[in-house]
Amino acid sequence: MGFLLKDGEKRIALGMSGGVDSSVAAALLQRAGWEVVGVTCVFTSDGWTAVDDARLACERLGIEHVVRDCRVEFEELVVAPFVRAYVSGLTPSPCVACNAQVKVPSLMRAADELGCAYVATGHYARVARSDEDRWTVVCAEDAAKDQSYMLAMLAQDQLARLVLPLGGATKEQVRALAAELGMPELAEKPESQDICFAPSGYRALLAERGASFASGPIMLDGREVGRHTGLADYTVGQRKGIGVAGPEPYYVTGKNAALNQLLIGTGEQARIERVVVGSLNWQAVADLAQPLEATVKLRYRSCACPCIIVPGENSRVFVRLAESQPTTAPGQYAVFYRDSTVLGGGMIEEVCS
Repeated sequence: MGFLLKDGEKRIALGMSGGVDSSVAAALLQRAGWEVVGVTCVFTSDGWTAVDDARLACERLGIEHVVRDCRVEFEELVVAPFVRAYVSGLTPSPCVACNAQVKVPSLMRAADELGCAYVATGHYARVARSDEDRWTVVCAEDAAKDQSYMLAMLAQDQLARLVLPLGGATKEQVRALAAELGMPELAEKPESQDICFAPSGYRALLAERGASFASGPIMLDGREVGRHTGLADYTVGQRKGIGVAGPEPYYVTGKNAALNQLLIGTGEQARIERVVVGSLNWQAVADLAQPLEATVKLRYRSCACPCIIVPGENSRVFVRLAESQPTTAPGQYAVFYRDSTVLGGGMIEEVCS
């Protein structure tokens, strides 16, 4: 779990949530010789509850702690776009965009105010230089905890300042170190599984924001076979809870927001061979001028599968999958890899069988 100081700099701003990962990250940075400042960025009204936990962890470690209110930009750049995307029939992945557009930028602004040249987070991933002399994210040594997918949209200037202390650690090692540091309550603290701004679920958030949950037709091979309870209640690729019985299981294969239709199909119909990806961000390479063999993750927890990335028009790429894969939802992110190195990523705009 060792790593070195960068360029002789000693002062670093660490995103501090009060959880086990950020607390152990702070301890590891201290051991490596950094002067750590814990920064708790509050993104939601409920987020203030983490401030006391973070402050207590910083006190135990003997490090400075500051708080920044980032709720306005979080609402503008994460929550509102999430609601708009869901209403339009997409299934957005807000955490990926949030890291690049809000969380890391907020931490960097705090670092600038505090005189810190570098920033750190408790993500399980690593930062390295590619063969093309570019900054890139690299998978964590612990594949079960790897969060490289979540950092695929970070830009070069962000990666150049980022330190990831947990990239070489396992979750078991992190919990053990928390107990060793006299923080047993953190060592046993369960991990958060919910999106931070929708603790009661997507439906409650969308209803609160005025989204319609109008019932509409469920379509199978062009014919109506049932009624759905509102498109936002379903996810592309979903199998259970559709409410349509048949000789074999049905899956959600798409949404037609304009006609308020939920599209379903068989397991075979719910597999895809190509995706179109836009809003691209390249890390290990500067751009894509010709087709490139790589692997791609189509969802955060999916396995990377072999593919060929083909440059297209309007800053899009066409991704040909070596083997058909379970369908994914437009609005999710496709993240490209060369071995364990992130090449780049972008938002899935279209899936094709």
